[in-house]
Amino acid sequence: MQPSARSERLDIRISPQAKERLIAAAETQHKTLSEFVLDSAITKAETVLAERRVFSLSADAWDAFQTALDAPPQTYPRLQKLLNTPSVFD
Repeated sequence: MQPSARSERLDIRISPQAKERLIAAAETQHKTLSEFVLDSAITKAETVLAERRVFSLSADAWDAFQTALDAPPQTYPRLQKLLNTPSVFD
């Protein structure tokens, strides 16, 4: 991924061994260390964010979910009374 404008900087401290490993991995993909780290970090970020937006269900779980959505709403008399009672702040 190539950002259109690079105006921000990210500094991190790592061990010499970690840097050697990252350089070796970057070289296998014919990338600079910065390109490799940036691409890897963005890929990981997209995965983490997608996991918060997308979820999958088994067929049985999906059927149960659909059934719950299609069911008529439940009434809770105590909750209805609470919501219809004037507040002390009114």
